[in-house]
Amino acid sequence: MADDAAPDPDAPTGRPCPQCGKPAVMRYRPFCSKRCADLDLSRWLNGVYAIPASEADEDDEDADTER
Repeated sequence: MADDAAPDPDAPTGRPCPQCGKPAVMRYRPFCSKRCADLDLSRWLNGVYAIPASEADEDDEDADTER
């Protein structure tokens, strides 16, 4: 019953790790290791990565409040 066996969590995936470029593994997908996953999380939590936001024009805000 080898067909029912779970996939190896340490098997490499097709894409490289976005942090270091090594082959990613299933267990930490899309990363290659816990270290690279933790580095990415740390960067998000420290504000290194940010989603840009556009400032709304004052004219647009005034038009919305008048309705």
